[in-house]
Amino acid sequence: MNDTVNKQHRGFDFPFGQATDIRMLILDVDGVMTDGSIVMDAEGSETKAFNVRDGHGIKLLQRAGIEVAIITGRSSDVVAARARDLGIRHVTQGCLNKAEGLEQLEKTSGISARHCAMMGDDVLDLPPMYRCALSLAPQDAHAAVLAHADWISDCRGGRGAIRQAAEGLILASGKWQEVIEARYQVSPAASGWRNAGPF
Repeated sequence: MNDTVNKQHRGFDFPFGQATDIRMLILDVDGVMTDGSIVMDAEGSETKAFNVRDGHGIKLLQRAGIEVAIITGRSSDVVAARARDLGIRHVTQGCLNKAEGLEQLEKTSGISARHCAMMGDDVLDLPPMYRCALSLAPQDAHAAVLAHADWISDCRGGRGAIRQAAEGLILASGKWQEVIEARYQVSPAASGWRNAGPF
């Protein structure tokens, strides 16, 4: 969190000024891309449920020229498949030291943490969130993450938090007209973004 920011932002009150130079959104998986539930069968095979609107938000971000990456502490074939489906190129799984994961991501992507936003929901996510320019959290994140985050979504993890963050980042980038309005005839106000942002 930027120490110069005195106000914590929530929902449609997005920190647009902090977000104008964001080039990559980094996501945790369990509790961010999903609701945190892990369903296993007797053989240990894992199933996760992903939100289709969150997925569309990721695709919209990519069309706006903002990269999306994943850093997660668990390893799952389901996550790899979802990342392929969404065209997410930078995926780090089984990463228990997420600060190191962020350092490696900076090298492989060529994007510095000062141009990254990260959405996390638990204390494992805090070390990289401290280093990123913008820290984001779902509504139901751990209390310590909520206390640190620059912005807290109105939505829970796996239930629209990524989509709301994606729209805020697209507005901050100045690409709403090009990416959303021209294609879908949907204004920021029609999406809930009233009296906020540089539009």
